[in-house]
Amino acid sequence: MIDLPRAGEVRALLLDADGNLFPSEEPAFVASADVTNRLLASLGVSRAYTAEELRLTTTGKNFRTTAADLAAGHGRVLTPEVLADWVAEEKKVVSDYLGQVLRPDPAVLEPLHRLAGRYRLAVVSSSALSRLDECFRATGLAGLLPAGRRYSAEDSLPRPTSKPDPAIYLYAVRQLGVAPAQAVAVEDSWPGARSAVAAGIPTVGNLVFVPPAERVARRAALEDAGVALVIESWQELEAALPVSVE
Repeated sequence: MIDLPRAGEVRALLLDADGNLFPSEEPAFVASADVTNRLLASLGVSRAYTAEELRLTTTGKNFRTTAADLAAGHGRVLTPEVLADWVAEEKKVVSDYLGQVLRPDPAVLEPLHRLAGRYRLAVVSSSALSRLDECFRATGLAGLLPAGRRYSAEDSLPRPTSKPDPAIYLYAVRQLGVAPAQAVAVEDSWPGARSAVAAGIPTVGNLVFVPPAERVARRAALEDAGVALVIESWQELEAALPVSVE
């Protein structure tokens, strides 16, 4: 665990997107499950996964990693070319669906507007930039989190990866010109929290959009990943963070 910085030391908030800024996990898996099952069928795998199965077992990972893991688990090999085609298909299907179903949430927008007056806000996600574009447009977050401050493990790095690899967090702090200790990450999943902590960034666990029945287990997982604090609202984050003097 890395403790939260003292007053005046925080310069940037690094925010995970899916399941953290908006409740996209459940609808995303509804759309992604169809693509996942078509991919597996094309490999000769008869096993089909429900959206809920995928959500419970792969939250925090992107489709590239999930597809490769599932194929390997069924003894199949995905060539880079075939995987790239399915990644593009899943990206389009899920992005379009999320753009239709997500809506602005005052309980997120209002605290973030206030936090934006104290810190630089940036997004650090495993998801593709095109998916983030649709989500931010639909939820009214595009102005607070413009394209130049969105960092994607799928699209921003020389080699695509996924959390819990810390590469995307290390990339984000370099791009922002801050040290890891001068940032605070906010994550809702074990892979995401582990990614930020491994990069040396003080991290807050967020249960805002975690289903109530899963919160005890998720809290334990986030604490296991090394978060300094777990919150259940964005107002709690406002109260917990020290005021920056920047």
